[in-house]
Amino acid sequence: MPLIPEEPQIHESAQGPRAASANGRTAPTPRPVPGPRPAAPPRPGRPGPPRPTPPAQRTPAKPGPPAPPATPAAPAAPAAPATAPAAAHGTADKSAGTPQIQLIPASAEGALDAAEEAVDLLLDSGRQPGEILVITTGDPHPWAAHELSFGADAYWAQHDAGDDVFYAAAADLTRVGNRPVVVVAVNGGSDNDAVTALPVALGRAGALLIVCGDPQRINSALGAGV
Repeated sequence: MPLIPEEPQIHESAQGPRAASANGRTAPTPRPVPGPRPAAPPRPGRPGPPRPTPPAQRTPAKPGPPAPPATPAAPAAPAAPATAPAAAHGTADKSAGTPQIQLIPASAEGALDAAEEAVDLLLDSGRQPGEILVITTGDPHPWAAHELSFGADAYWAQHDAGDDVFYAAAADLTRVGNRPVVVVAVNGGSDNDAVTALPVALGRAGALLIVCGDPQRINSALGAGV
């Protein structure tokens, strides 16, 4: 009886079957194509997003023909003559004549409130804060009392700066400078204080003097009807 040759046994590869090429050789397993490299993570202790990858350098373009020479510019026009310098801030303009006087009737207790309302109206009408000076014949304004608690030097430095409404006592009128508008609150003090303060306040006002208080005291102090 003829012997039947045994069929060859096929052993499985541990890595699986490989595809055979056309020439009978086993083709290598394809490797993955590397993709774009991820951006490097930020360094520790340096906040913010990671730096972007710098763009590739471009090839410089070929230089074009040279530009034609620029025509000479026309000579500049002569500057206009400078105008006369403006008056210093806070200095009264006496060339306009005698300041206007405005009287606001008020009691001694309400004179300071009337002066505050007058300041608000002045600011609303377009006056700058540094153009206004407020004088009290009796108790000092709360702002002045508060600022003086930090020392006289700091208090008068604000007066010299001239960029805000300044409040002073009638006794300090010889030290304050001129301002376009002076508001006087006759909120107490003796009659002699008002008689002394009002004419000096009129001399400090460049355009307008506003007096808040008893009309009779004010008229007698100024020496004329208002």
